[in-house]
Amino acid sequence: MENTVSTDLGTVLLWESDALVASINGRPVGNMPEGITGISIDTRTLKKGEAYFAIKGDVHDGHKFVSAAMSAGAGIAIVAEEKLVALGHITGPMIVVRDVLEAMRNLGEAARARTKAQIIAVTGSVGKTTTKEMLRTALSASGSVHASVASFNNHWGVPLTLARMPQDTRFGIFEIGMNHPDEIRPLVKMVRPHIAMINNVAAAHLGAFKNLDDIAKAKAEIFEGVVEGGYALINKDDSRTSILTKLASKAGIEHLRTFGEKRGSDFWMKSAEYQADGSSIIARIAGKELNVRLNAAGKHLAKNALAVLGIASLAGADMEKTIEAIATIEPEAGRGKRHYLKNKHGNFTLIDESYNANPASMKAALEVLKSAKPGARGKRIAVLGDMLELGESSEKLHRELAVNIQDAEVDRVYTVGKLIGVLADEIDGKKHVGHYTTWEKAKAALVKNLRSGDVVMLKASNGLGFAKLVSSLSKTFERKSLVEKA
Repeated sequence: MENTVSTDLGTVLLWESDALVASINGRPVGNMPEGITGISIDTRTLKKGEAYFAIKGDVHDGHKFVSAAMSAGAGIAIVAEEKLVALGHITGPMIVVRDVLEAMRNLGEAARARTKAQIIAVTGSVGKTTTKEMLRTALSASGSVHASVASFNNHWGVPLTLARMPQDTRFGIFEIGMNHPDEIRPLVKMVRPHIAMINNVAAAHLGAFKNLDDIAKAKAEIFEGVVEGGYALINKDDSRTSILTKLASKAGIEHLRTFGEKRGSDFWMKSAEYQADGSSIIARIAGKELNVRLNAAGKHLAKNALAVLGIASLAGADMEKTIEAIATIEPEAGRGKRHYLKNKHGNFTLIDESYNANPASMKAALEVLKSAKPGARGKRIAVLGDMLELGESSEKLHRELAVNIQDAEVDRVYTVGKLIGVLADEIDGKKHVGHYTTWEKAKAALVKNLRSGDVVMLKASNGLGFAKLVSSLSKTFERKSLVEKA
């Protein structure tokens, strides 16, 4: 449920117009409707009755699309004072502000001020979006949930998500990302979470930092927004736990909790069995042993589920319902989703890990490939692309993937891009099938060599376009049902 205020006509409003105008310190122009049903910054997805915020981005200025927004049914347009003259032809209602993005931030802060929801903020180097989506499903069993769309975790995505939060939300879940220092700090001070989690610290965006310690310090900015009496949750198995613990104390965190496989974790994974299609976990949460089934493969996802259990406990969710909801979770596109396909030789499995890559997520994806069982004559095949934004450590970290490939018992490796070619020097020549400059060229070679029973995993930074490779393979081959899978 997105909206909370009902009108005489039965329309459910997210914001009444008077409250909207007051919250963004705006000047109304034209005849204001009673309120708005949602908030949009994109005319392509705008729904009738929503407010259109004409944000000026790096590529496009939203003021160029105000007419399109009104034609699409926008209830109100929020526009900048300096653009008003150029918008003289607009006949629909507008709210004029000094700066549109600042107005959206103000509305986000107003949404945070009016809610009684338990607010949860999630960051980390790997698995932020996956954990956020797990939380969405898990907590929905205990009450209404409002969570970030996709990876809306930056300077406009976080305030937009806040501004969209209905007043009657029980659990608000916010993903907060960063590429540089001082990016999390202003965002978390808007969100003001009751619970803030750092999933892990790994070599992502390392090009903007000297080392992992500096990444940990940037992630720890999330502690600075936690409300008085709130909780911080960190990964006890992470190599930067001690740094995060000190930074949490420095930020004034009153209640620091840990999750992990190590004894002494507040939320402890007592044991886990990892199968090709999921994990069976025994977790100790708030003094009770819980048996949890996760129908998504990979140790990293099991750890995410453990964190979700910990957050659910801290947030006061119904734990039995939480466990039942976790059992319904399936891998998403780009994050472990499986496609069962068929070519002239027979059935094969495609594991879509195409959403971004860094050393930690590469290792996790290769572990998922290892857990998969090829058919009688099938092979484990990894199609790996460049890991971007690793700075001076790039060559070293690409070469080190050879160890993960060996551990994962991969039979064949295709490499794609400008950076990962050095990996060929580190692995068996028979195992390295070839290096390609684009995914299209890699696909052509892969298609020729696929055989019945093969399991193929694809992983690269988003800049390599591997999501398109997954889509292209899915269109090239016939999709099979689960009964017919390899």
